[in-house]
Amino acid sequence: MKAPRIAATVVLAIGIALGTAGCDLTAPQATTKHYDASDGVSGSVGDVDVRNAFVVSDDGTVGNLVFTLVNNGDSAHLVTIESGSGSNKTDKQVSIGAGKLTPFGGPDQRRVLIENLDTKPGTLYPVYFQYGDKTGVRLLAPVLDSSLPAYSDYSPNSAVESIANQ
Repeated sequence: MKAPRIAATVVLAIGIALGTAGCDLTAPQATTKHYDASDGVSGSVGDVDVRNAFVVSDDGTVGNLVFTLVNNGDSAHLVTIESGSGSNKTDKQVSIGAGKLTPFGGPDQRRVLIENLDTKPGTLYPVYFQYGDKTGVRLLAPVLDSSLPAYSDYSPNSAVESIANQ
């Protein structure tokens, strides 16, 4: 009489253990999924990763494009950044060294200013990144303003060296 009881207890214990651990057996781990952890968007062009791209604009006419380039390759690249369309289209170029991580748009960093932005904070603005003969990536960068303390130093009106039109 004790053997069936012990067997039933063991089966019940195994059932409870598997039932409570079952989610870990079939669910994907969240830490293995790539996501944009900040307000910006990311993409890749060949060896170059574009990370956390967003635009800061207080008046909707001029914007500071904030982003980081990561060159995973063995050679330097000249990256073209295209923004706007039609008569408002502008191209700017920035260089990134081999194996380098280079941020743009911060308080002590070079800035890529978008003139003739013609969009308000709270919208998405298309920006295209490309280099060499690689197929580029079009990102819809969020447009933010500098009223939040975290972005107060990113206003396009701050005096920092900007990259001229090419």
